[in-house]
Amino acid sequence: MDKEKIKKEIEKLRKEIEYHNYRYYILADPVISDDEYDKLMKRLIELEEKYPEFKSPDSPTQKVGGGLISGFRSVPHSKPMLSLDNTYNEEEIKEFDKRVKKILNVSEVEYVCELKIDGVSVALRYNEGSLVMALSRGNGIEGDDITENVKKIKSIPLRLFKPLTIEVRGEIFMPVEEFEKYNIQREEEGLPPFANPRNAAAGTLRQLDSSIVAKRNLDSFIYYIVDPEKYNIKTQWEALNFLKELGLKVNPLSKLCNNIDCVIDYWKEMINQRTKLGYWVDGVVVKVNKFDYYSILGETAKSPRWAIAFKFPAIKAKTRLIDIELNVGRTGTITPVAILEPVNLEGTVVKRASLHNFDYIKEKDIKIGDYVYVEKAGGIIPQVVSVIKEMRNGTEKDILPPEKCPVCGGPVGKLNEGEVALRCLNPHCPQKLKRHLEIFVSRSAFDISGLGEKFIDKFVEAKIINDIGDIFYLTPFDLAQISGMGPKMIANILEQIEKAKKTPFHRVIVGLGIPMVGEKTAKILAEHFKNIDNLSKATFEELTSIEGIGPEVARSIIEYFKNEKTKEIIEKLKKAGVNLEYKETKKSDKLKGLTFVITGSLKNYTREEAKEIIEQLGGKVASTVSSKTDYLIVGENPGSKLEKAKQLGVKIINEEEFEKLIS
Repeated sequence: MDKEKIKKEIEKLRKEIEYHNYRYYILADPVISDDEYDKLMKRLIELEEKYPEFKSPDSPTQKVGGGLISGFRSVPHSKPMLSLDNTYNEEEIKEFDKRVKKILNVSEVEYVCELKIDGVSVALRYNEGSLVMALSRGNGIEGDDITENVKKIKSIPLRLFKPLTIEVRGEIFMPVEEFEKYNIQREEEGLPPFANPRNAAAGTLRQLDSSIVAKRNLDSFIYYIVDPEKYNIKTQWEALNFLKELGLKVNPLSKLCNNIDCVIDYWKEMINQRTKLGYWVDGVVVKVNKFDYYSILGETAKSPRWAIAFKFPAIKAKTRLIDIELNVGRTGTITPVAILEPVNLEGTVVKRASLHNFDYIKEKDIKIGDYVYVEKAGGIIPQVVSVIKEMRNGTEKDILPPEKCPVCGGPVGKLNEGEVALRCLNPHCPQKLKRHLEIFVSRSAFDISGLGEKFIDKFVEAKIINDIGDIFYLTPFDLAQISGMGPKMIANILEQIEKAKKTPFHRVIVGLGIPMVGEKTAKILAEHFKNIDNLSKATFEELTSIEGIGPEVARSIIEYFKNEKTKEIIEKLKKAGVNLEYKETKKSDKLKGLTFVITGSLKNYTREEAKEIIEQLGGKVASTVSSKTDYLIVGENPGSKLEKAKQLGVKIINEEEFEKLIS
């Protein structure tokens, strides 16, 4: 095939995809469907993998997947990234205006007003239009090289519309919707929630695995050009328009003001608008518009004199905490919620607010009957932030952690030392059923595809499934009651459920959802105890004598099998004909001492099946590529593991070569 023709097709696809990224992520005005976009991206990935000599670090494919970063190196900033002085009211902003006019010796000054995003400052360096480096603010003199993570942010182009060598600066932030989802996930995992979107964005950008950044949907606004005179730009307003021309995302709510009264009007307007934006802002950045004035106004050691942050008043209100309610999440996390005397907070009547966890209650010394201040985290989620202790009268009551689960009456506790979340420890608590079913049907357990989170929710809500054992008793009539399930899907799911009865014993153990028992421990238990009856009768001494089983895990296993509901479920599984015995699967030592990693989709095997074959032949399967990896098996649409393997000189084989190896 004509390589020049391929190269031109790749370049055309890149330009086309970048244009559609710009339409979707920056203008929010897509002109093609998601399906059409996916086809373009799939074709580009296909060509870049087939012709690696045409791969490029500024290709849109670099936003797909992720890879491990070995720490962050510090890099000096081209110019210091200064912080801004703050002002909080109309009198103070008028004083700022007077100082500026006095130094400049003028009667009027134009200002540009930009929303102050609650995010993380970033410097982006482009060389001939390609993104070559992204730096965090750091200490202002030097920052961390966060290039690989920033590449995963969809609103930051890897290639500009013009082939310029330029440095721009802006803010990376977490939208409110993502912030809410992320905090719910953290609380479910027993981790403390982030106090605000800025902390959440900063925590995300510090991740050493860039694929995590890709999943958290960070966004950006760019607002500054280093050395704008190089591009014949004379004002901040011109700079914002120039940034748009380059394909960078600029906040559309920025405003050019002829005087300080206009600035104050804009500030008041944005105070009313801030909760409707979808991202959190804590003020307005007011900048002198003309760049000629900057050198005259100068800077202090920390801040420029030509700009100031005009902060918004805090969104908080005083009310009384009259009671608490305990919510149990899908992983068993017990979250205390404050019941409040209704209070108006930014136009919303708030009756409930998050208390996060019992460590938070203890740290803030919150009691029932207290008068408290309530704020909106991220401008949306009400939370109790402080207590007005001077208003106590002695009738206040301590808030104590529950001794039993408020839903099922089961035992409560913390799974690990250092964990902040209190959880229901009953593995069969009704509130945990949805999460348990997700584990049960996952690839590492019974591998029943088609029964995703959406359908699991519907089954539980319709009371068609009351415990994990009920899955093996589902009928076509049961499935037909669920909206969205047609005859073909029903037949496919029932076939998969039948096939799942032959699942290897160690994966059955994973599916049981025994607290603290993952894949590795499940394999140890299956090989040692051989069947479910032996495992269910295991003593503490027996369990702790096995290498890899500690006292906490042993206690968890014993408690699980003592539970009456567990006994009922195991009987259901036995009657359904589910495999509850260990069968020796190791066939030979053909792959002994060899470590494999799999990337992409295989045609003839699921990843779990390929993994089992390798282990049956004495090999090991790792999740990440390292210098200890012997083979990388590459399927369709491989991820960043392929590039890592090439860098480390790991032997790369396709599915056909893998089959020859195991034959």
